[in-house]
Amino acid sequence: MRVLGIVSYLLLLCLLVNAQEEKATIIQKPNFVLIVADDLGFADVSFNGSTQIKTPNIDRLASTGVRFTQGYVSSAVCSPSRAGLLTGRNQVEFGHDNNLAGIQPGFDPDFNGLPLTEKTIADRLRPLGYVTGLIGKWHLGDLPHFHPLKRGFDEFWGYTGGGHDYFVAKPNGKGYTGPIQCNFKKPQSITYITDDKGDECVDFIKRHKNKPFFLFASFNAPHAPMQATDADLKLFSHIKNEKRRSYCAMVHRLDINIGRIMETLENEGLVENTLVVFLSDNGGPCDQNASNNAPFNGQKGILLEGGIHVPFVMNWPGALPTGMVYEKPVVSLDIAPTFLELAGGKITNDDNFSGVNLIPYLNGDIETLPHIDLKWKFTISRAIRKGDWKLVSIPDRIPLLYHLPSDVSEQHNVAMENFDITTDLLKELGNWDVSLPYPLFLEGARWKRVQLDLYDREYQLTQPGQ
Repeated sequence: MRVLGIVSYLLLLCLLVNAQEEKATIIQKPNFVLIVADDLGFADVSFNGSTQIKTPNIDRLASTGVRFTQGYVSSAVCSPSRAGLLTGRNQVEFGHDNNLAGIQPGFDPDFNGLPLTEKTIADRLRPLGYVTGLIGKWHLGDLPHFHPLKRGFDEFWGYTGGGHDYFVAKPNGKGYTGPIQCNFKKPQSITYITDDKGDECVDFIKRHKNKPFFLFASFNAPHAPMQATDADLKLFSHIKNEKRRSYCAMVHRLDINIGRIMETLENEGLVENTLVVFLSDNGGPCDQNASNNAPFNGQKGILLEGGIHVPFVMNWPGALPTGMVYEKPVVSLDIAPTFLELAGGKITNDDNFSGVNLIPYLNGDIETLPHIDLKWKFTISRAIRKGDWKLVSIPDRIPLLYHLPSDVSEQHNVAMENFDITTDLLKELGNWDVSLPYPLFLEGARWKRVQLDLYDREYQLTQPGQ
């Protein structure tokens, strides 16, 4: 009996040790915080040279993390960019070409959203033991089968459309004044929605600090409508342009709430076990919110650099280099595979990721380029970047070819002087284009004219004064 007792004790001890080791393994998995600004101009953070808008909290993420000088998104507008971001796949390769809008004649409303064939980051992380939460903007489908809670998210506080009023949410409201949806509590009345999102992000971190979590902090600032608090507007009262004044105030408030997220991670002892990513979903729409994409030409809606080249930072103290400036092209499609492998998941050929796990490139384990080329398609526009060359193809003119190192602002079309390069890139781009499926939905036809005209606008290529 005594021998049996000893054996039983040892078996129990082994089980306890294994349980503790398993618990430790789970806790050691990194947390992920994905912070996405909406329509933020490349030039409008101080780590990219802004003196008019001070962004100390975003700057701190850059100075203590990795700043990508060649950081791109996969589309020039919100919904397709977010579809690529959350899936790690170039969204046009599964038919998510256009921005979500009203249903066009001949299209099935049941397909008006992120296709159900695609897995989100949340879909992939939840089976690996993560609690997943989305705070803010969705813009990947309004119908029930597209809802965030059916796309891998455990918790949702926000709205499914493309934007929201900053001060008003009505129980029976429509569009930008619609009600806030929430599945884990009765949502409080909004005060200023950027602050409210900050509140919810802080609360999510505190509630789930003892298990691995993925927080998608999906802000709508500084997307229109241009609404700022009176206190923040006073800070920029010296700016004469009223729209620019509101924009600066909105970015200032965004920075404050990003600071609150980071402060919470610090106070809860989570900083060294949390990978934080910050970027904008596309370039700033200069004509709509008075943003600035300097030194890049173009804006939201087109495939010049101003539409797709965005502020992009990764921060993970102790695991990633501090203050690193990474100068090779990367893209938002890299975020999903990076998160998946860090969480202990395996990437297979069946995943068809367009992006790559960036960690080996940042740590120096891989010294080659993360991408041989990058390709874009958005309604009327197509583009390819290969090495130092970028080609843009639009309907009403010969291809636009730029040598980016010598022409960062895309001012000199050298397509005819480099006819062989133009021909090769156009053929590669065209072969990719004809391999793509038809779009699952279209936005209104009027936007084609709007997008084409945006290529002929003049854009500010320098920083504004203070």
